[in-house]
Amino acid sequence: MPVNRVTQTPELTIDGHKLKPGNEFVASSQTASGKGKATIVYLDTLVFTDNAVAQKFFSQSFRKKALVYPQQFRKQLWALPAPYLQKISEAKLHIILQPKELLTTVAAEPAQVPMLEVRKDVWPADAKKVKYTIVVEQKPNYSTQNVLAFIPGSTQPDSFIVFTAHYDHLGGQGKGVYFPGANDNASGTTMLLELAEYYSQPENRPTYSIAFMAFAAEEAGLLGSLYYTNNPLFPLPQIRFLVNLDLLGTGDEGMMVVNGSVHPKEFALLQTINTSNKYLSQIKMRGKAANSDHYPFSERGVPAFFFYTLGGTTAYHNTKDQGRQLPLTKFKEVFRLITDFAAALQ
Repeated sequence: MPVNRVTQTPELTIDGHKLKPGNEFVASSQTASGKGKATIVYLDTLVFTDNAVAQKFFSQSFRKKALVYPQQFRKQLWALPAPYLQKISEAKLHIILQPKELLTTVAAEPAQVPMLEVRKDVWPADAKKVKYTIVVEQKPNYSTQNVLAFIPGSTQPDSFIVFTAHYDHLGGQGKGVYFPGANDNASGTTMLLELAEYYSQPENRPTYSIAFMAFAAEEAGLLGSLYYTNNPLFPLPQIRFLVNLDLLGTGDEGMMVVNGSVHPKEFALLQTINTSNKYLSQIKMRGKAANSDHYPFSERGVPAFFFYTLGGTTAYHNTKDQGRQLPLTKFKEVFRLITDFAAALQ
């Protein structure tokens, strides 16, 4: 799979003040490589509604400029007519101002220009010049792998309960920026391993077979689970139910079940188990969402839930998602809820 990888810690200096990478700014996942100095020009957001303003704004040269604009206008900017896109692609650098915490992801291909994302609250209102360095390596054929195991059922080995979790995250940007991914998704991967250890004990051997699937490349677009559903190791119709485990490090405010409204019978069963045992304060439901590894299975007709806990930490896709700040508030209770649910399905 193709991956756009930032290989050196990015640098950004604004009017002589050096910003802290990872905390105050990051390289965009889509960034191209770039190095140099540039004069700042701010996007006039009237270009989206006033043609005269747009023509005047894009008549200037961007060749030695750093174009600065708020995150909320990012998609609109790249949806402008081709002549305007050509102009903004001539800029030396794009700087996207993020209103809250920095968020990043994984990109397959680089954009045409270097791109940095900066917290709006650290951006000087009167900033005039920037100095920057971004080094990117494009890997067109990055190789990774899924990791799978199963425990055969005692009486119905051809029917499966499946637990899934993605074990990949965002990596880093050089040696100076690291995205730990404690909640997303070391928490779900840990739950997967705990379940594997539990069911491996002779006294806990299940009636159905239980498969444990640790997927790679979820952050790159659910590629690991998509690959598996296209190349299953056993027929997908043999899956009685699948539970995807992601973002399980909290639980102060209960748990969300994606696809809960799609499978009301199983959701009602889950609610009954929780109410009887008082595991969580609440279990909420939502409908379909292409937001984790359950989705490729669900689209193939496999009954599936995606569990994620609510409340607690809000750190997500940034350097603050660290193990030391992850409370694991209801980790044991979620584990018991999952094993009780799996038993009730068999």
